[in-house]
Amino acid sequence: MPVKKPRKGPGKKATSRKDRAAEVVRRLEAAYPTQTTTWLEHRDPYELIVATILSASCTDARVNQVTPALFRRFPTAAALAAARPAEVEPFIRSCGLFREKSQRLVGMAKGLVLRHEGRVPATREELEALPGVGRKTASVVLAVAHGQPALAVDTHVHRVANRLGLARATSRERTERALTSLVPEEKWRTIHHQLIHHGRTVCTARKPRCESCVLADVCDYFERR
Repeated sequence: MPVKKPRKGPGKKATSRKDRAAEVVRRLEAAYPTQTTTWLEHRDPYELIVATILSASCTDARVNQVTPALFRRFPTAAALAAARPAEVEPFIRSCGLFREKSQRLVGMAKGLVLRHEGRVPATREELEALPGVGRKTASVVLAVAHGQPALAVDTHVHRVANRLGLARATSRERTERALTSLVPEEKWRTIHHQLIHHGRTVCTARKPRCESCVLADVCDYFERR
């Protein structure tokens, strides 16, 4: 099946890496105009930070299946902080790594109660100081809950960015630095979700659908294939 190349576009070899990044952003915005926020269902920053911790090595769909019962039982950071991890485990068992995640959730909630009166802070330093909260989770909370410029890099963003040649990094932190140096700050919050969607539906880990990819002619990985 022939590659469906866009009718317009400068092509990879004719542009700098920054120009290529601009072309990638333009095409992803055109391809996924509605994929601009998280799929994790939440009503407030507390529910978002819990759902984001649960989403590690788990699909958003699965997280959305377990969080309604979890939030009925633990509706606030104070309620979760007062629980033992063993009390949380039955609610999140199907998310994978449930013992580790239950400890992270209770530790995070205790941090919220002890340091922030149960409220989710709006700075990276304060978020990453919470037990169980890493850089990706902090970035999601900053971008989605607080509307701040942040570009969270998960496994999908890391894979797609490196296949395209926008990053040449072995760690997600380095991929984030590469992307934030190439993509305008005002695009960080939305391109994160569009890269995720592209990685889930087209640029998949095992069998990427290069023949139907709108980015094929600006992609290092496709050229190598």
